[in-house]
Amino acid sequence: MTTMRVASDLAAVMVPIGYAGAALAAIFAIVAAVAIIRGAGGLAGGAVGLWIVGALMSVAASFGQDWTPLILACGSLVAMLIVGAIVRAIVNAAGDGRVDRTAEDALPKAVPASKAPSAPTSKSAKSALSKTGPATASVAIVR
Repeated sequence: MTTMRVASDLAAVMVPIGYAGAALAAIFAIVAAVAIIRGAGGLAGGAVGLWIVGALMSVAASFGQDWTPLILACGSLVAMLIVGAIVRAIVNAAGDGRVDRTAEDALPKAVPASKAPSAPTSKSAKSALSKTGPATASVAIVR
């Protein structure tokens, strides 16, 4: 086989792989834009990480002197990042974004000392506690 024949056969395999990689890269760029709009940084990072894999696959088409898949993959990421950032800015300006919970909402409320349950002092209460097993026993309050 001649060198031109081998190159032609390899190009016949590599160019479709490049177009498939460009398609995957475009899909992951769209996912990254949606993640940016929603404010999910981890999802956006993961989508861009997978976009890199698709972009590297699109480089395979350059073996057959076809640079279109790589240009499409890079252009899709740039376009989707710009669209995601613009829509996120609009959502933030409109005030329709996520409602941030304050630290006070996330933590349980403290019980005042006047309403705290008192420790059992009678003999019957102590015997009731001793009958329960260690896994279900109440925690004694020491004052």
